[in-house]
Amino acid sequence: MRAPNFWQHRGAIARLLAPLGTLYGMSVAWKASYASPYHATMPVLCVGNLTAGGSGKTPVAIAIAQMLQARESKVVFLTRGYGGKEHGPARVNPHHDARLMGDEALLLARTAPTLVSRDRALGGALAGDEKADVIVMDDGHQNFSLKKDISLVVVDGAGGIGNGMVLPAGPLREPVAQGLRRADAVIIMGAGNPDLVDYGGPVLRAWLEPLPHDFAGRKVFAFAGIGRPQKFFDTLKAVGAFVEDTESFADHYFYQADDLAGLRARAQAKGVQLVTTEKDLVRIEPAQRTGIAALAVRARFENEAALQAILDRLFA
Repeated sequence: MRAPNFWQHRGAIARLLAPLGTLYGMSVAWKASYASPYHATMPVLCVGNLTAGGSGKTPVAIAIAQMLQARESKVVFLTRGYGGKEHGPARVNPHHDARLMGDEALLLARTAPTLVSRDRALGGALAGDEKADVIVMDDGHQNFSLKKDISLVVVDGAGGIGNGMVLPAGPLREPVAQGLRRADAVIIMGAGNPDLVDYGGPVLRAWLEPLPHDFAGRKVFAFAGIGRPQKFFDTLKAVGAFVEDTESFADHYFYQADDLAGLRARAQAKGVQLVTTEKDLVRIEPAQRTGIAALAVRARFENEAALQAILDRLFA
């Protein structure tokens, strides 16, 4: 879906929907209070967020997994597989496509074994068969079927919490204070100081850093179907690319042959390179990827030592 404009303002539509948001937030609080979570045989670290839409949690989850792997810990990812048809629990294999497993699951599987399970408890049980040392959950802060040992909440620095209202009146999955009471730390992604409503726990800062590329000085036509496409377009400009044209699609959009034919025609007419995100590229059929480049990014932490100290608690 594409975030509606009223999620950024407390206008008439948001106020009209506010009672539904209140009920939604109360339902999350009720689930948290009365859940009987499954206890996995290994520690569970959850990388979640408070809002619908992109906050950067998947790059953060990947970076944390790599830190754990550097400690010689065997990591298994657990994700819902948003956008995919698979209910699971099932392991992601290289031959799977995004329509089955979801785009985030395919990106995670490049770093560590990845399980897709809409029922996180069943996924946690299956993780025991992987003989892993730790489960890293990508998303699931509002899911209470699996016990978490550490919960990290990622907040986009620029987008923040929108109008501060709960779905459907705003982008929040639950009230900020309610969600942060369960957080062991907050990770602010990028510049900005979103309102954390008097949160007193650790606050870390991270940003997305482009991996080595050859886009500097090149003319490109950028397209993306992610939570905040403009963030990707701005990143391309920041690395020195000349962004001649852009096209935004809905988050997790699955590209059709007609979409790609139209994009290619526009790029050829301008004599520029088509470029998108890694997350978008995995949602394009392999045979349709010819001529499309991707800008890869990774999460970097301003104070990695502080995050490593939090990870120490997994094995204390």
